[in-house]
Amino acid sequence: MVVTIKSIISILKSILLVIEMVLAIAFVHWDKLLFVGIVAIDQFAKGIVAASMLPGESVPMIENIFHLTYVLNPGAAFGILPHQRELFLLAGAAILIVAAVFYSKIQKTDAILKFGLISLLAGATANLIDRFQNGLVVDFLDFRIWPVFNIADIAIVVGVGFMIYSILFNFSENELKKTMEINNE
Repeated sequence: MVVTIKSIISILKSILLVIEMVLAIAFVHWDKLLFVGIVAIDQFAKGIVAASMLPGESVPMIENIFHLTYVLNPGAAFGILPHQRELFLLAGAAILIVAAVFYSKIQKTDAILKFGLISLLAGATANLIDRFQNGLVVDFLDFRIWPVFNIADIAIVVGVGFMIYSILFNFSENELKKTMEINNE
């Protein structure tokens, strides 16, 4: 059996459709639950790390593969633009304000794009909380081949991935459907 990119994408689309249906049935307001859940889990994990470890301390979970390493990151991703707290606070606040202004439009988007947006916003909010509290972001997940990161960072990356997927594939399908409808008239 030959596995193609197209078949993998088709399978992923089917899985996402099932997840969307389950979420829609199970939670009318799943987006709010997702947002609060990501922020809460991230802040809880960071709180445990900060309370039980010293900055710079590293505990191997799987030797040379995965460690819990307590890092206080003064910059953005990969430590870029260190010590620019005001810039990050303003950028984070601007993102949240724009999201609040366009919330009604976000509510009307397809579930995949909405999942991506909510994940991105929750991750940004969780890191913004850190920056507001002490000007630094707590990072602790260390796979040794990648800079140390946190749960909020995962939410941001996953959110952007879902947004790109939705824009590339759902947009193309929706545009194709609209074009077909126009041509049939």
